[in-house]
Amino acid sequence: MSDALAPPPPLHFEGFAPGVWLQQYKYKSFSPVPVNRAWLWQDPRINTLLEQATRALGELNAFSLIVPDVDLFVEMHIAKEANQSSRIEGTQTAMDEALMSEELIAPERRDDWREVHNYIDAMNTAMAELKNLPLSNRLLRQTHAILMRGVRGEHKMPGEFRTSQNWIGGSGLGDAAFVPPHPNEVPELMGDLEKFWHNEAVEVPDLVRIAISHYQFETIHPFCDGNGRIGRLLITLYLVSKGLLHKPALYLSDFFERNRASYYDALMAVRLSGDLSHWVRFFLTGMAETAANGRDTFQKVLVLRTESEARMHELGRRGKSGLALLRLLYRKPVVTVAQVSEALQVSAPTANALVAEFERFGLLKEQTGYARNRLFAFEAYLRLFLV
Repeated sequence: MSDALAPPPPLHFEGFAPGVWLQQYKYKSFSPVPVNRAWLWQDPRINTLLEQATRALGELNAFSLIVPDVDLFVEMHIAKEANQSSRIEGTQTAMDEALMSEELIAPERRDDWREVHNYIDAMNTAMAELKNLPLSNRLLRQTHAILMRGVRGEHKMPGEFRTSQNWIGGSGLGDAAFVPPHPNEVPELMGDLEKFWHNEAVEVPDLVRIAISHYQFETIHPFCDGNGRIGRLLITLYLVSKGLLHKPALYLSDFFERNRASYYDALMAVRLSGDLSHWVRFFLTGMAETAANGRDTFQKVLVLRTESEARMHELGRRGKSGLALLRLLYRKPVVTVAQVSEALQVSAPTANALVAEFERFGLLKEQTGYARNRLFAFEAYLRLFLV
């Protein structure tokens, strides 16, 4: 084989040279090295964390395969992810608000609510598209267009890679904490990243590959806005596309939110000093912790489900309607009587009586204290997704 056809030498975590700073007009942008290469490391802690994360992910995936009606509960995982990922970007919607209908949200909070629900729509659409499209830049652009629809950033090239310079932190390019690559570099860098996702000649474990990919995506910052949310969503899309998850039941935004300073510091440490080992260890730690938490949540959901459904026998002839209400609450744990009436196709008095029985069982708790326009929450279920 000629030298021209020989694959490039592998990159090493130790001594990694992450890229170069290029002088632009009155500022310097960072040009990262392409990542579609073989990778090697000597740090044994990475191997240990990789094993822990892989095991935890396998256990979570097993639950997603055996839990009946698992899609009901996956919807809650998606809602939590949308809320947490959006909170990192500054939205203030609480988890219970994210689960309400728009008309129940105070007008001054509806913009944040729409951002969260755009994320839910973006994830659901992307997951459906994965059945027809491989994980690709095309899919990410389509997902970005949904994310930016009708919210802040809707005029910042939704669904398209940027053609202008952006920055992270600070008030402008002059005092930015980080300036991503010049827009002319974005298409080639994103093309290299897409090849890395699918390059079977590169023998890199998938969890390490997506750790590198998330770093590279956030460093390229290919969109004018929404890069954090798309970059975090990319993690789950990759895991599902590779068959590591049967359902989109794992999201790292909660871990990143709780360790926000460490998250940003770990990414910057790669760009400034090439410390890729630290970033990968941080990422794998988050993967193992989040997968274990997801597994535990599924276990608790099964226990709560068994206990709740057992109470339906006390409803006698209304037991079938009680089971239908439970199914509604698994998907929509904050409801009004009118919503129960519509979803179950029963009269308002019947819905009222059913909700009253669920209050008596302790399955629903009224939230407003009002005599009218009351909201009821399945609090025991909600708490499982708030830990």
